[in-house]
Amino acid sequence: MRSEALAFERPHTDPLSHLDWLESEAIHILREIAGECESPALLFSGGKDSAVVLRLAEKAFRPGRLPFPLLHVDTGHNFPEVIAYRDRRVAELGERLVVAAVEDSIARGTVVVRSETDSRNAAQAVTLLEAVSEHGFDALIGGARRDEEKARAKERIVSFRDAFGQWDPKAQRPELWSLYNTELKRGEHLRAFPISNWTEADVWAYIARENIPLPDIYYAHERDVIRRGPLLQPVTPLTPARANDKVERLTVRFRTVGDITCTCPVESTAATPLEVLAETHQATLSERGATRMDDRTSEASMERRKREGYF
Repeated sequence: MRSEALAFERPHTDPLSHLDWLESEAIHILREIAGECESPALLFSGGKDSAVVLRLAEKAFRPGRLPFPLLHVDTGHNFPEVIAYRDRRVAELGERLVVAAVEDSIARGTVVVRSETDSRNAAQAVTLLEAVSEHGFDALIGGARRDEEKARAKERIVSFRDAFGQWDPKAQRPELWSLYNTELKRGEHLRAFPISNWTEADVWAYIARENIPLPDIYYAHERDVIRRGPLLQPVTPLTPARANDKVERLTVRFRTVGDITCTCPVESTAATPLEVLAETHQATLSERGATRMDDRTSEASMERRKREGYF
């Protein structure tokens, strides 16, 4: 055992960097899930975290094809720049993309929305579980990180979901010595989060190091916005200005991208990954706390959503 362990050690003169360790752990997780599960899929929305996981999957499995399709749960409320980027990356890599649309769930009657402008984030759980059932996925690989939100911090790297797609934070499996229990019964599935131990700053440092392309809206650009308390709501066809609103033209960027109706930019002049990284080190609010309107109320509790099948 001692000689086997030594094979993985590096000389002190050639230490692994912090990012190297994170990358190595993530690649190990990706290979474990691909090897242990029969029908996994990688969640790819076009957001920065999923772009990083996709690059890690390339490192884990190239030059061959990825051993799983890419899956996007499409709310229909996406920023057009993000969808264009998603489709461009899929075409560049020649991989298969499965799109599960909330609009289809609405048409089936499994999702009910009060109006076209309501946030569809919570509805994604229904559409995701329908995709799991339709395609027989037994593992979904996502880009969630523990530093994002309190409920995410409770979740293990490999997260068990029961036959109803639900997560029970009190019934999680131990993960001693990086050993992951992937045993499933019929109808159950797993969620796997290879970048659980990364921070927002780690993500941007990796994007800079690997020169990972992203949608342009992650960088500084001019946009019409309206101040809603501490948040800046973008003016879009789904979120138009009201009669008494004061529209401002500001230089902003998005820290996270999601449903247009609840995702807000922040004021910023950062135009490169390293400039964004510098801003990230100085941020006092998490990216969700600073940019997501639907996460600011107890009604939209992330833990409740995750118990119901959310990412």
